[in-house]
Amino acid sequence: MNGQDTARDVYRQALPVILVSLIAGLFAGTILGSETMRAGIESVPGILLLLPAFLATRGGVYGSLGARLSTGLHQGIIQPRFELDRRLTNAIVASFINGMSVSVFIGVVTYFALFLFGGDGNLLELVGIMIVAGLLSAVLMLSVLVTVIFVGYRHGLDPDNVIGPVVTTLGDVFGVLFLLVGIYVMGVVL
Repeated sequence: MNGQDTARDVYRQALPVILVSLIAGLFAGTILGSETMRAGIESVPGILLLLPAFLATRGGVYGSLGARLSTGLHQGIIQPRFELDRRLTNAIVASFINGMSVSVFIGVVTYFALFLFGGDGNLLELVGIMIVAGLLSAVLMLSVLVTVIFVGYRHGLDPDNVIGPVVTTLGDVFGVLFLLVGIYVMGVVL
């Protein structure tokens, strides 16, 4: 296969996913700009501070899972079936633990940043919001990511061509939505 054929395959596989990502990104912006989200942001000091970190880490944590799965599929050590083997289970559990750990860490760092700069924040509220948002995003991202990679691979798509846009889109759209859910849940609990 020459370079032009390879480039065509990459564009053929990635372009539709990128277009869907573009539309979903606009949807995430709509959620972020909604009156409900603005009210949630205003009600919890520090949400705007933790939002970029939360969205960025979704891509980092779950993007690395996608890369591990893609490599495992290409090497033949992971089969594109929804049967939990040791390698697949370990990769999923590690990503879940990483995602939850970094979510809690972001909540704690946000609280201390607010404290250092004279803002007022509630540590329990920030960490609680991050636990809710981290848990919901982990469940959704793990489920969708594994499904997209396995189904796409069985249909001849190279997971390396679709992982980036899928992870970025899921992280942005559902990260913003689940932060709003976390704000609501913690508002009810506290």
